[in-house]
Amino acid sequence: MMFDFLAKKISTLFDRFGRSGRLTPVAIDDFLRTVHDSLLDADVPLAVGDAFVNDVRSVLTGVTIPSGLAADDFLKKVVYERLVSFLGGQVTDCLVSANRGVVLVMGLQGSGKTTTVAKLGRLIRERNECDKRSLRVMVASVDFYRPAAIDQLALIAQQASLFFYRPQESDPTVAARAALSYQKEHGYDLLILDTAGRLHVDGEMLDELCTIKSIVKPSVSLLVLDAMTGQESLRVATTFNEKIGFDAAVLTKTDSDTRGGAAFAFRYALKKPIAAVGTGEKSGDLALFHPKRAASSMLGMGDLESFVELANARIRDEDQKRLTRALSTGKLTLEDFACQIDAISRLGSISQVLKFLPGMASHSVSPEKLEEGEQEMRRFKVIIGSMTRKERLLPAVIDTSRKKRIARGAGVAMSDVQDLLNKFSEMQHLMKQMGRFGLFRGRK
Repeated sequence: MMFDFLAKKISTLFDRFGRSGRLTPVAIDDFLRTVHDSLLDADVPLAVGDAFVNDVRSVLTGVTIPSGLAADDFLKKVVYERLVSFLGGQVTDCLVSANRGVVLVMGLQGSGKTTTVAKLGRLIRERNECDKRSLRVMVASVDFYRPAAIDQLALIAQQASLFFYRPQESDPTVAARAALSYQKEHGYDLLILDTAGRLHVDGEMLDELCTIKSIVKPSVSLLVLDAMTGQESLRVATTFNEKIGFDAAVLTKTDSDTRGGAAFAFRYALKKPIAAVGTGEKSGDLALFHPKRAASSMLGMGDLESFVELANARIRDEDQKRLTRALSTGKLTLEDFACQIDAISRLGSISQVLKFLPGMASHSVSPEKLEEGEQEMRRFKVIIGSMTRKERLLPAVIDTSRKKRIARGAGVAMSDVQDLLNKFSEMQHLMKQMGRFGLFRGRK
């Protein structure tokens, strides 16, 4: 995931200061030197790394730690504030307010641009629905150069429940005019227009984009960048900004093994915000970029706000109510247990979930252990599926003969069934303890 590399490097540096109340010049220099090296290792450009370190040093020079605040906490506070500033400070509102007109989407071929168009449509529509506003969104493509590009957008637009307009013309500028006319004639609030890319920046592409931009007069122009291309993405962005201009960037493939250097440097180098980040292949895997949350993750402080948003988006209301009811009463059934497993799986892999939790950035869990946990959850779900409803609601009735039948039905060993029952018993005990101490009292 983006920033994982930096999180592992930086989050452990504060521990060396302990809980003392002193920050010596030597200790600060040593700390900043290590931060600088970590930024360079993460593919942050040298000039940007220098700027960030000098920015932090200017705040720390001659400063006195407030009374009662430990050195490591104070240092983390300073670095967090400078990180937030470097990443853009606030969430850019260009997508939040993009509910009328045209969103023009540009980028190189292979950056994930076409997929991003559908993701943007879904994200903007759903955010408006959350604010009780109905928004009619249409998407269209004028990319006649890449084979099947338009067919690809048609398919993913359908998956995202968006209206897709297929131009009859084969000239990009004529097709752009036709899409704009269709939007106005049929009362669509927003048109998201996909444009042609190339494998690299060239003059013909830039000229075509300039013409299309002058025709559709977009309310928002977005540049899609592949986070995996590192500093090359900054060079691409610089050229687009000089030749065409854009309002914000969307970073794709942030769920891949990228070091995050380009994202860290983007705001400082381009003076443009990052509007959103792509976190996966599905149409719902696009999220607004929150500088504060990104900075928190980089320092190993977790990102619980994003975790709650993800849970609310992917876990059905009835499942949330069911789990809350089980937690509040301390009465957990195997059906509730299966519901918990299902809910966790909807949030992503175990490794993805762990990244949201405070303190996990500095802890390395082996891929083997993570995969073992994933397999165990899948196995437990199959075992519960092989039970009768009575057995799921009243696990106490499961005797040896029932265990044998359940194991046969699930295609597992009898010991796996017993392992599930043991884990369930532990969970039941924990829920009762929580209920006894009133941890969920009053929750609906």
